[in-house]
Amino acid sequence: MLVRLMYASRANQAMSDQDLSLILKQSREHNPAEGITGLLCYTDGIFMQVLEGGRDAINARYKQILTDARHHDVILLSYEEVGERQFAGWSMGQVNLHRLNPGLLLKYSETGRLDPYRMSGRSLMALFHELVSSGAIVCN
Repeated sequence: MLVRLMYASRANQAMSDQDLSLILKQSREHNPAEGITGLLCYTDGIFMQVLEGGRDAINARYKQILTDARHHDVILLSYEEVGERQFAGWSMGQVNLHRLNPGLLLKYSETGRLDPYRMSGRSLMALFHELVSSGAIVCN
């Protein structure tokens, strides 16, 4: 059974580009063996991530995320059983925020600032889909 999980969290300290690259590298190395795919976004000290895969693998990964010392205030934005993956092309894609049109954010949020603590899981998922369609996902 496939599931899709989306969460947000606040970083305990500022993440450098190097720190973020290490997180992405580790995800890209480990996720294929566990059948996990998804997207990661980091901005203004906030992580947002969508994970897709088997229910057991995603639940186990989320348990690890909850105890990861790099962040706090983890909130579950959505969790659903799905018939197919929507982010299957990435062992872990990264949202390129330089390609993010501020008008697109206003379509889904109160302000032009990306803040998952003030947005619904449904709105964030729609935003991620538009980002994929617009080519704003990086996978190095």
